[in-house]
Amino acid sequence: MWDLRVPRHEPVSPASAGGLPTTAPPGKPHIFFKVMRLTKPTLFTNIPVTCEEKDLPGDLFNQLMRDDPSTVNGAEILMLGEMLTLPQNFGNIFLGETFSSYISVHNDSNQVVKDILVKADLQTSSQRLNLSASNAAVAELKPDCCIDDVIHHEVKEIGTHILVCAVSYTTQGGEKMYFRKFFKFQVLKPLDVKTKFYNAESDLSSVTDEVFLEAQIQNITTSPMFMEKVSLEPSIMYNVAELNSVNQAGECVTTFGSRAYLQPMDTRQYLYCLKPKKEFAEKAGIIKGVTVIGKLDIVWKTNLGERGRLQTSQLQRMAPGYGDVRLSLEAIPDTVNLEEPFHITCKITNCSSERTMDLVLEMCNTSSIHWCGISGRQLGKLHPSSSLCLALTLLSSVQGLQSVSGLRLTDTFLKRTYEYDDIAQVCVVSSAIKVES
Repeated sequence: MWDLRVPRHEPVSPASAGGLPTTAPPGKPHIFFKVMRLTKPTLFTNIPVTCEEKDLPGDLFNQLMRDDPSTVNGAEILMLGEMLTLPQNFGNIFLGETFSSYISVHNDSNQVVKDILVKADLQTSSQRLNLSASNAAVAELKPDCCIDDVIHHEVKEIGTHILVCAVSYTTQGGEKMYFRKFFKFQVLKPLDVKTKFYNAESDLSSVTDEVFLEAQIQNITTSPMFMEKVSLEPSIMYNVAELNSVNQAGECVTTFGSRAYLQPMDTRQYLYCLKPKKEFAEKAGIIKGVTVIGKLDIVWKTNLGERGRLQTSQLQRMAPGYGDVRLSLEAIPDTVNLEEPFHITCKITNCSSERTMDLVLEMCNTSSIHWCGISGRQLGKLHPSSSLCLALTLLSSVQGLQSVSGLRLTDTFLKRTYEYDDIAQVCVVSSAIKVES
Protein backbone atom coordinates (compact mmCIF):
# COMPACT_ATOMS: atom_id res chain seq x y z
CA MET A 1 0.00 0.00 0.00
CA TRP A 2 1.08 3.56 -0.59
CA ASP A 3 -0.46 6.18 1.65
CA LEU A 4 -1.32 9.22 -0.44
CA ARG A 5 -1.59 11.50 2.60
CA VAL A 6 0.50 14.57 3.28
CA PRO A 7 1.04 16.37 6.62
CA ARG A 8 -2.20 17.79 7.99
CA HIS A 9 -1.60 21.53 7.64
CA GLU A 10 0.62 21.50 4.57
CA PRO A 11 -1.05 23.23 1.59
CA VAL A 12 -1.18 21.22 -1.63
CA SER A 13 -2.46 22.23 -5.08
CA PRO A 14 -5.49 20.28 -6.36
CA ALA A 15 -3.49 18.78 -9.24
CA SER A 16 -0.90 17.20 -6.96
CA ALA A 17 -0.58 13.45 -6.68
CA GLY A 18 -1.06 13.36 -2.91
CA GLY A 19 -4.09 13.47 -0.67
CA LEU A 20 -4.84 16.38 1.61
CA PRO A 21 -6.55 15.92 4.98
CA THR A 22 -8.93 18.82 5.31
CA THR A 23 -9.27 20.82 8.50
CA ALA A 24 -12.38 22.82 9.18
CA PRO A 25 -12.42 26.39 10.54
CA PRO A 26 -12.07 26.87 14.32
CA GLY A 27 -14.96 25.36 16.20
CA LYS A 28 -15.97 23.14 13.24
CA PRO A 29 -15.54 19.35 13.10
CA HIS A 30 -12.31 18.05 11.61
CA ILE A 31 -12.70 15.40 8.88
CA PHE A 32 -9.55 13.46 8.11
CA PHE A 33 -9.39 12.01 4.60
CA LYS A 34 -6.98 9.28 3.50
CA VAL A 35 -6.45 7.37 0.24
CA MET A 36 -4.10 4.43 -0.24
CA ARG A 37 -3.42 2.31 -3.29
CA LEU A 38 -3.71 -1.41 -2.59
CA THR A 39 -1.03 -3.57 -4.18
CA LYS A 40 0.52 -6.90 -3.39
CA PRO A 41 3.87 -6.99 -1.57
CA THR A 42 7.15 -8.11 -3.08
CA LEU A 43 9.74 -10.61 -1.90
CA PHE A 44 12.45 -9.08 0.23
CA THR A 45 15.85 -8.95 -1.45
CA ASN A 46 19.26 -8.57 0.11
CA ILE A 47 22.82 -8.39 -1.19
CA PRO A 48 24.81 -11.40 0.04
CA VAL A 49 28.36 -10.64 1.13
CA THR A 50 30.64 -13.67 1.37
CA CYS A 51 34.32 -14.48 1.57
CA GLU A 52 36.55 -17.53 1.70
CA GLU A 53 37.47 -19.02 5.05
CA LYS A 54 41.15 -18.19 4.57
CA ASP A 55 40.33 -14.48 4.18
CA LEU A 56 40.66 -12.13 7.13
CA PRO A 57 36.97 -12.09 8.17
CA GLY A 58 36.96 -15.89 8.20
CA ASP A 59 33.43 -17.21 8.71
CA LEU A 60 32.08 -13.90 10.01
CA PHE A 61 30.11 -12.89 6.91
CA ASN A 62 28.63 -16.35 6.44
CA GLN A 63 27.57 -16.47 10.07
CA LEU A 64 25.92 -13.06 9.82
CA MET A 65 23.91 -14.21 6.81
CA ARG A 66 22.86 -17.38 8.63
CA ASP A 67 21.65 -15.26 11.53
CA ASP A 68 19.78 -12.88 9.26
CA PRO A 69 16.03 -13.69 9.57
CA SER A 70 15.35 -12.46 6.03
CA THR A 71 17.53 -15.10 4.32
CA VAL A 72 16.44 -18.58 3.30
CA ASN A 73 17.72 -21.27 5.64
CA GLY A 74 20.32 -23.34 3.82
CA ALA A 75 20.43 -20.95 0.84
CA GLU A 76 21.67 -17.76 2.43
CA ILE A 77 23.53 -16.58 -0.67
CA LEU A 78 20.29 -16.19 -2.62
CA MET A 79 19.15 -12.60 -3.06
CA LEU A 80 15.49 -13.48 -2.50
CA GLY A 81 14.46 -13.98 1.10
CA GLU A 82 11.48 -15.47 2.92
CA MET A 83 9.97 -12.16 3.96
CA LEU A 84 7.60 -9.87 2.14
CA THR A 85 8.08 -6.14 1.70
CA LEU A 86 5.29 -3.62 1.43
CA PRO A 87 5.63 -1.27 -1.56
CA GLN A 88 7.59 1.85 -0.73
CA ASN A 89 6.15 3.98 -3.54
CA PHE A 90 3.11 4.23 -5.75
CA GLY A 91 4.58 1.92 -8.39
CA ASN A 92 3.37 1.52 -11.94
CA ILE A 93 -0.15 0.86 -13.16
CA PHE A 94 -0.44 -0.91 -16.50
CA LEU A 95 -3.26 -1.13 -18.97
CA GLY A 96 -5.37 -4.23 -18.34
CA GLU A 97 -4.59 -4.44 -14.62
CA THR A 98 -7.04 -3.80 -11.80
CA PHE A 99 -6.54 -0.56 -9.89
CA SER A 100 -7.54 -0.96 -6.23
CA SER A 101 -7.66 1.78 -3.65
CA TYR A 102 -8.59 2.10 0.01
CA ILE A 103 -10.51 5.23 1.02
CA SER A 104 -10.99 6.22 4.66
CA VAL A 105 -12.87 9.20 6.12
CA HIS A 106 -12.15 9.74 9.83
CA ASN A 107 -13.92 12.07 12.25
CA ASP A 108 -10.96 13.68 14.00
CA SER A 109 -13.04 15.91 16.27
CA ASN A 110 -15.20 15.51 19.38
CA GLN A 111 -18.43 16.31 17.54
CA VAL A 112 -20.88 14.05 15.73
CA VAL A 113 -21.34 14.79 12.02
CA LYS A 114 -24.31 13.65 9.99
CA ASP A 115 -25.27 12.75 6.42
CA ILE A 116 -21.75 11.82 5.36
CA LEU A 117 -21.51 11.04 1.65
CA VAL A 118 -18.24 9.74 0.18
CA LYS A 119 -17.95 9.67 -3.59
CA ALA A 120 -15.07 8.40 -5.71
CA ASP A 121 -14.89 9.06 -9.46
CA LEU A 122 -12.17 8.18 -11.94
CA GLN A 123 -11.60 10.74 -14.67
CA THR A 124 -9.91 9.54 -17.88
CA SER A 125 -9.26 11.32 -21.14
CA SER A 126 -12.59 10.12 -22.53
CA GLN A 127 -14.99 9.47 -19.65
CA ARG A 128 -15.75 9.83 -15.97
CA LEU A 129 -16.58 6.66 -14.00
CA ASN A 130 -18.25 6.35 -10.62
CA LEU A 131 -16.33 3.82 -8.50
CA SER A 132 -18.20 4.18 -5.21
CA ALA A 133 -19.71 0.96 -3.91
CA SER A 134 -22.73 2.85 -2.58
CA ASN A 135 -24.18 6.28 -3.24
CA ALA A 136 -26.20 6.31 -0.02
CA ALA A 137 -25.23 8.73 2.74
CA VAL A 138 -24.18 7.51 6.20
CA ALA A 139 -26.55 8.82 8.85
CA GLU A 140 -23.88 9.90 11.35
CA LEU A 141 -20.20 9.58 12.14
CA LYS A 142 -19.21 9.68 15.80
CA PRO A 143 -15.87 11.06 17.08
CA ASP A 144 -12.83 8.86 16.35
CA CYS A 145 -14.90 6.73 13.98
CA CYS A 146 -14.29 6.26 10.29
CA ILE A 147 -15.97 5.24 7.04
CA ASP A 148 -13.94 2.83 4.95
CA ASP A 149 -14.38 1.79 1.35
CA VAL A 150 -12.34 -0.22 -1.16
CA ILE A 151 -12.78 0.52 -4.85
CA HIS A 152 -11.69 -1.55 -7.83
CA HIS A 153 -11.45 -0.69 -11.49
CA GLU A 154 -10.06 -2.59 -14.47
CA VAL A 155 -7.94 -0.05 -16.33
CA LYS A 156 -8.89 0.08 -20.02
CA GLU A 157 -7.22 3.31 -21.15
CA ILE A 158 -3.64 4.51 -21.17
CA GLY A 159 -2.55 8.01 -20.22
CA THR A 160 -3.46 10.32 -17.37
CA HIS A 161 -6.08 9.20 -14.83
CA ILE A 162 -7.39 11.33 -11.98
CA LEU A 163 -9.07 9.82 -8.95
CA VAL A 164 -11.55 12.41 -7.66
CA CYS A 165 -12.66 11.84 -4.05
CA ALA A 166 -15.40 14.05 -2.63
CA VAL A 167 -16.83 14.17 0.91
CA SER A 168 -19.91 16.06 2.06
CA TYR A 169 -21.36 16.14 5.57
CA THR A 170 -23.53 18.20 7.93
CA THR A 171 -22.29 19.65 11.22
CA GLN A 172 -24.25 19.65 14.47
CA GLY A 173 -25.22 23.22 13.74
CA GLY A 174 -26.83 22.20 10.44
CA GLU A 175 -24.09 23.69 8.25
CA LYS A 176 -23.32 21.68 5.13
CA MET A 177 -19.62 21.09 4.42
CA TYR A 178 -18.03 19.80 1.25
CA PHE A 179 -14.54 19.20 -0.06
CA ARG A 180 -12.85 17.08 -2.72
CA LYS A 181 -9.32 16.04 -3.59
CA PHE A 182 -7.58 14.86 -6.74
CA PHE A 183 -5.08 12.02 -7.07
CA LYS A 184 -3.32 11.91 -10.41
CA PHE A 185 -1.49 8.89 -11.87
CA GLN A 186 -0.34 7.58 -15.22
CA VAL A 187 -1.42 4.30 -16.83
CA LEU A 188 1.35 2.71 -18.90
CA LYS A 189 1.28 0.29 -21.78
CA PRO A 190 2.46 -3.22 -20.72
CA LEU A 191 2.61 -4.96 -24.08
CA ASP A 192 3.46 -4.04 -27.63
CA VAL A 193 1.25 -6.06 -29.98
CA LYS A 194 1.94 -6.21 -33.72
CA THR A 195 -0.04 -8.29 -36.21
CA LYS A 196 0.66 -9.47 -39.72
CA PHE A 197 -1.70 -11.18 -42.15
CA TYR A 198 -0.68 -13.70 -44.78
CA ASN A 199 -3.08 -14.84 -47.50
CA ALA A 200 -2.61 -18.56 -48.05
CA GLU A 201 -1.86 -19.90 -51.49
CA SER A 202 -4.32 -22.37 -52.97
CA ASP A 203 -4.24 -25.58 -50.97
CA LEU A 204 -6.10 -27.41 -53.73
CA SER A 205 -9.18 -27.75 -51.53
CA SER A 206 -12.60 -26.25 -51.90
CA VAL A 207 -11.63 -23.45 -49.51
CA THR A 208 -8.76 -21.25 -50.66
CA ASP A 209 -9.49 -18.19 -48.52
CA GLU A 210 -7.31 -19.23 -45.60
CA VAL A 211 -5.68 -16.43 -43.67
CA PHE A 212 -2.67 -16.80 -41.39
CA LEU A 213 -2.34 -14.31 -38.55
CA GLU A 214 1.03 -13.73 -36.89
CA ALA A 215 0.84 -11.87 -33.58
CA GLN A 216 4.08 -10.50 -32.09
CA ILE A 217 3.76 -9.73 -28.38
CA GLN A 218 6.55 -7.87 -26.59
CA ASN A 219 6.85 -7.32 -22.84
CA ILE A 220 7.74 -3.63 -22.46
CA THR A 221 7.56 -3.58 -18.65
CA THR A 222 10.52 -3.98 -16.30
CA SER A 223 9.44 -7.31 -14.77
CA PRO A 224 8.79 -10.80 -16.14
CA MET A 225 5.30 -11.89 -17.14
CA PHE A 226 3.64 -15.28 -17.02
CA MET A 227 1.59 -15.57 -20.21
CA GLU A 228 -1.49 -17.41 -19.04
CA LYS A 229 -3.48 -17.23 -22.27
CA VAL A 230 -3.13 -15.76 -25.75
CA SER A 231 -6.10 -16.66 -27.92
CA LEU A 232 -7.83 -15.35 -31.01
CA GLU A 233 -11.57 -14.88 -30.88
CA PRO A 234 -12.65 -15.07 -34.55
CA SER A 235 -15.51 -13.18 -36.13
CA ILE A 236 -18.69 -14.98 -37.16
CA MET A 237 -17.29 -15.52 -40.66
CA TYR A 238 -14.24 -17.55 -39.64
CA ASN A 239 -13.12 -20.65 -37.77
CA VAL A 240 -9.70 -20.47 -36.13
CA ALA A 241 -7.00 -23.07 -35.48
CA GLU A 242 -4.08 -22.30 -33.14
CA LEU A 243 -0.66 -23.29 -34.49
CA ASN A 244 1.29 -22.77 -31.26
CA SER A 245 1.55 -26.40 -30.13
CA VAL A 246 2.81 -29.73 -31.44
CA ASN A 247 1.73 -33.29 -30.81
CA GLN A 248 4.41 -35.35 -29.07
CA ALA A 249 3.59 -38.94 -28.15
CA GLY A 250 -0.11 -38.17 -28.21
CA GLU A 251 0.28 -35.14 -25.96
CA CYS A 252 -0.19 -31.54 -27.01
CA VAL A 253 2.96 -29.57 -26.10
CA THR A 254 3.35 -25.82 -26.52
CA THR A 255 6.08 -24.59 -28.85
CA PHE A 256 7.30 -22.16 -26.16
CA GLY A 257 8.43 -24.85 -23.73
CA SER A 258 7.21 -25.71 -20.26
CA ARG A 259 7.85 -22.22 -18.86
CA ALA A 260 5.61 -19.56 -20.35
CA TYR A 261 7.55 -16.60 -18.92
CA LEU A 262 8.16 -13.52 -21.03
CA GLN A 263 11.18 -11.57 -19.83
CA PRO A 264 11.35 -7.75 -20.10
CA MET A 265 11.73 -6.59 -23.73
CA ASP A 266 11.39 -10.16 -25.00
CA THR A 267 9.06 -10.89 -27.91
CA ARG A 268 6.99 -13.97 -28.60
CA GLN A 269 5.26 -14.85 -31.86
CA TYR A 270 1.88 -16.59 -32.04
CA LEU A 271 0.40 -18.06 -35.21
CA TYR A 272 -3.23 -18.72 -36.09
CA CYS A 273 -4.95 -20.08 -39.19
CA LEU A 274 -8.40 -18.79 -40.08
CA LYS A 275 -10.74 -20.44 -42.55
CA PRO A 276 -14.06 -19.02 -43.74
CA LYS A 277 -17.08 -20.95 -42.57
CA LYS A 278 -18.73 -23.05 -45.22
CA GLU A 279 -21.74 -20.79 -45.63
CA PHE A 280 -19.46 -17.80 -46.32
CA ALA A 281 -16.76 -19.61 -48.34
CA GLU A 282 -19.31 -20.62 -50.96
CA LYS A 283 -20.21 -16.97 -51.51
CA ALA A 284 -17.00 -15.47 -52.83
CA GLY A 285 -18.42 -11.95 -52.91
CA ILE A 286 -18.81 -11.88 -49.13
CA ILE A 287 -15.13 -12.59 -48.50
CA LYS A 288 -13.99 -9.82 -50.85
CA GLY A 289 -12.83 -6.49 -49.54
CA VAL A 290 -12.02 -5.57 -45.95
CA THR A 291 -13.18 -8.28 -43.58
CA VAL A 292 -13.17 -8.39 -39.79
CA ILE A 293 -10.97 -11.25 -38.61
CA GLY A 294 -11.50 -11.15 -34.84
CA LYS A 295 -9.66 -9.93 -31.75
CA LEU A 296 -6.82 -11.14 -29.55
CA ASP A 297 -7.47 -11.96 -25.90
CA ILE A 298 -4.28 -11.78 -23.78
CA VAL A 299 -4.13 -12.77 -20.10
CA TRP A 300 -0.95 -12.58 -18.00
CA LYS A 301 0.23 -12.58 -14.40
CA THR A 302 3.02 -10.58 -12.79
CA ASN A 303 4.59 -10.56 -9.29
CA LEU A 304 2.74 -12.80 -6.83
CA GLY A 305 -0.04 -13.54 -9.29
CA GLU A 306 -1.31 -10.04 -10.09
CA ARG A 307 -3.53 -10.56 -13.09
CA GLY A 308 -3.83 -8.45 -16.22
CA ARG A 309 -5.94 -8.79 -19.32
CA LEU A 310 -6.03 -7.04 -22.68
CA GLN A 311 -8.31 -7.39 -25.65
CA THR A 312 -7.34 -5.80 -28.93
CA SER A 313 -9.81 -3.99 -31.12
CA GLN A 314 -11.28 -5.90 -34.05
CA LEU A 315 -8.49 -6.87 -36.42
CA GLN A 316 -9.13 -6.20 -40.09
CA ARG A 317 -7.32 -7.31 -43.18
CA MET A 318 -7.61 -6.44 -46.84
CA ALA A 319 -8.63 -9.62 -48.64
CA PRO A 320 -6.97 -10.28 -52.00
CA GLY A 321 -8.89 -8.77 -54.87
CA TYR A 322 -10.14 -11.46 -57.20
CA GLY A 323 -11.95 -9.11 -59.55
CA ASP A 324 -15.19 -10.23 -61.12
CA VAL A 325 -13.98 -13.73 -61.96
CA ARG A 326 -11.86 -15.92 -59.73
CA LEU A 327 -9.86 -18.91 -60.97
CA SER A 328 -8.49 -21.38 -58.45
CA LEU A 329 -6.98 -24.86 -58.67
CA GLU A 330 -8.75 -27.88 -57.26
CA ALA A 331 -6.20 -30.54 -58.26
CA ILE A 332 -2.71 -30.53 -59.76
CA PRO A 333 0.16 -33.06 -59.50
CA ASP A 334 3.34 -32.05 -57.71
CA THR A 335 5.69 -33.75 -60.19
CA VAL A 336 5.16 -34.61 -63.87
CA ASN A 337 7.21 -36.24 -66.63
CA LEU A 338 8.83 -34.22 -69.39
CA GLU A 339 6.72 -34.00 -72.58
CA GLU A 340 3.98 -36.18 -71.11
CA PRO A 341 0.42 -34.82 -70.71
CA PHE A 342 -0.93 -34.28 -67.20
CA HIS A 343 -4.29 -33.10 -65.93
CA ILE A 344 -5.37 -30.25 -63.69
CA THR A 345 -8.79 -29.23 -62.39
CA CYS A 346 -9.73 -25.55 -62.23
CA LYS A 347 -12.61 -23.85 -60.46
CA ILE A 348 -14.07 -20.69 -61.96
CA THR A 349 -16.22 -18.50 -59.71
CA ASN A 350 -18.38 -15.52 -60.61
CA CYS A 351 -17.57 -13.10 -57.76
CA SER A 352 -20.20 -10.62 -58.84
CA SER A 353 -23.34 -10.55 -56.74
CA GLU A 354 -25.59 -9.18 -59.48
CA ARG A 355 -24.29 -9.90 -62.99
CA THR A 356 -24.43 -13.10 -65.04
CA MET A 357 -21.42 -13.79 -67.27
CA ASP A 358 -21.04 -15.61 -70.58
CA LEU A 359 -17.46 -16.92 -70.57
CA VAL A 360 -15.09 -18.06 -73.29
CA LEU A 361 -11.84 -19.91 -72.40
CA GLU A 362 -8.63 -19.32 -74.33
CA MET A 363 -5.41 -21.25 -73.68
CA CYS A 364 -2.13 -19.57 -74.65
CA ASN A 365 1.08 -21.57 -74.80
CA THR A 366 4.26 -20.31 -73.17
CA SER A 367 7.88 -21.21 -73.82
CA SER A 368 7.64 -24.23 -71.50
CA ILE A 369 3.91 -24.95 -71.01
CA HIS A 370 1.73 -26.26 -73.86
CA TRP A 371 -2.02 -26.67 -73.52
CA CYS A 372 -3.82 -29.63 -75.05
CA GLY A 373 -7.36 -29.11 -76.33
CA ILE A 374 -9.49 -26.54 -78.08
CA SER A 375 -8.81 -22.90 -77.32
CA GLY A 376 -11.67 -20.42 -77.54
CA ARG A 377 -14.42 -22.78 -76.43
CA GLN A 378 -17.63 -21.56 -74.87
CA LEU A 379 -18.11 -22.26 -71.17
CA GLY A 380 -21.68 -20.99 -71.09
CA LYS A 381 -23.42 -18.68 -68.68
CA LEU A 382 -22.21 -18.38 -65.10
CA HIS A 383 -24.71 -16.91 -62.65
CA PRO A 384 -23.73 -14.57 -59.76
CA SER A 385 -21.82 -16.22 -56.88
CA SER A 386 -21.84 -19.58 -58.68
CA SER A 387 -18.92 -21.77 -59.78
CA LEU A 388 -18.00 -24.42 -62.32
CA CYS A 389 -15.17 -26.95 -62.39
CA LEU A 390 -13.11 -27.48 -65.51
CA ALA A 391 -10.64 -30.31 -66.34
CA LEU A 392 -7.69 -29.27 -68.51
CA THR A 393 -4.74 -31.11 -70.04
CA LEU A 394 -1.25 -29.72 -70.66
CA LEU A 395 2.40 -30.77 -70.93
CA SER A 396 5.80 -29.21 -70.34
CA SER A 397 8.72 -29.19 -72.76
CA VAL A 398 11.29 -27.93 -70.22
CA GLN A 399 12.57 -29.63 -67.08
CA GLY A 400 12.65 -27.99 -63.67
CA LEU A 401 10.13 -25.99 -61.70
CA GLN A 402 7.68 -24.61 -64.23
CA SER A 403 4.90 -22.07 -63.78
CA VAL A 404 1.45 -22.84 -65.17
CA SER A 405 0.33 -19.76 -67.12
CA GLY A 406 -1.61 -18.71 -70.18
CA LEU A 407 -5.31 -19.00 -69.32
CA ARG A 408 -7.65 -16.26 -70.54
CA LEU A 409 -11.34 -15.83 -69.74
CA THR A 410 -13.47 -13.44 -71.80
CA ASP A 411 -16.91 -12.20 -70.77
CA THR A 412 -18.78 -11.79 -74.06
CA PHE A 413 -21.40 -9.55 -72.46
CA LEU A 414 -18.92 -6.81 -71.49
CA LYS A 415 -16.17 -7.79 -73.95
CA ARG A 416 -13.80 -7.94 -70.98
CA THR A 417 -10.83 -10.35 -70.79
CA TYR A 418 -9.33 -11.69 -67.55
CA GLU A 419 -5.74 -13.00 -67.67
CA TYR A 420 -4.43 -15.71 -65.32
CA ASP A 421 -0.68 -16.35 -65.16
CA ASP A 422 1.47 -18.04 -62.53
CA ILE A 423 -1.52 -20.08 -61.41
CA ALA A 424 0.63 -22.82 -59.90
CA GLN A 425 4.00 -24.50 -60.21
CA VAL A 426 4.91 -28.10 -61.07
CA CYS A 427 8.21 -29.96 -60.97
CA VAL A 428 9.04 -31.40 -64.41
CA VAL A 429 11.49 -34.32 -64.43
CA SER A 430 12.91 -36.53 -67.15
CA SER A 431 10.68 -39.41 -68.21
CA ALA A 432 13.51 -41.76 -67.20
CA ILE A 433 12.73 -40.88 -63.58
CA LYS A 434 9.66 -42.68 -62.27
CA VAL A 435 7.14 -40.24 -60.85
CA GLU A 436 5.38 -41.51 -57.75
CA SER A 437 1.64 -41.01 -57.83
